[in-house]
Amino acid sequence: MRVARIGLLSPYSPQTTARWDDAFRKSLRDSGWTEGKDLELYFRYAEGHTDRLPALAEELVRLNVRVIVTSVSDDTAAAKSATREIPIVMVAVGDPVARGFVASLAHPGGNITGLAQLSPELSGKRLQLLRELVPKASLVAVLRDPRNPAASQSWRETQESARKLGIEVLSLEFRSASDFADAFDRASQAHAGAIDILPDRLVVDNAQRLVDLAAKRNLPAIAGLREYVEAGGLIAYGPDRTDLYRRAAGYVDKILKGARPADLPVERPTKFELVINLKTAKELGLTIPPSLLIRADEVVQ
Repeated sequence: MRVARIGLLSPYSPQTTARWDDAFRKSLRDSGWTEGKDLELYFRYAEGHTDRLPALAEELVRLNVRVIVTSVSDDTAAAKSATREIPIVMVAVGDPVARGFVASLAHPGGNITGLAQLSPELSGKRLQLLRELVPKASLVAVLRDPRNPAASQSWRETQESARKLGIEVLSLEFRSASDFADAFDRASQAHAGAIDILPDRLVVDNAQRLVDLAAKRNLPAIAGLREYVEAGGLIAYGPDRTDLYRRAAGYVDKILKGARPADLPVERPTKFELVINLKTAKELGLTIPPSLLIRADEVVQ
């Protein structure tokens, strides 16, 4: 029996991705694959050092894996540079078309397919949630990386939603984690009533730091990943990344059974999570409206 080798490349640490990796493993088991029998998984983590990703991708190629699973844009780019033959399955790339990973979502056309976290309409939803939480906030600061195509699209959607809601928005740009403190200082100086943290790899890597910065300045903040709330943040709304990893395993299963990446359309999120931290709300002096609590998928006490 031929053992299927699968490589998983990630810019994060094993601690950050533990829940996602478990969901990926379980989904493969549910599809009939047994790790250690007909399946071997090779995990390679850059642990926040994206400069390591090219070497890690090349290592997986040398291991002759049958599929490489990537998380976001940085690791997908590294995998793409390392191989044009081995199938690559993306899990949560913001905009794979803008990044040149696929020709289109419907017809990827190369060795890359998977899932796109492209959901710019969520930006308007997050702004609406902030309005419900902090109804007196007339100015909302938006933390974003201008180099991120998905974040740029989300920023445009945020501006449009802000106009409809009668809210002013202030762009806070960052290019590295060292820019976060200055960005929060700018939000405070501008008397922003809340802050919207757009999804980005650096946000995942620095969730605790962002939580601390928001707490220090007494700023209600919303992010796109539940990990932000688990680190002590106020509220998060965005795609269920655990579900994306489950679905990515489905792509791997199809490819191992003969499907070509070029023929597998890139799909978008179908499950979203609203997570609220009541303890943080209390510390900020906020009362969560009952209508919001009812809609929450999880409430952290």
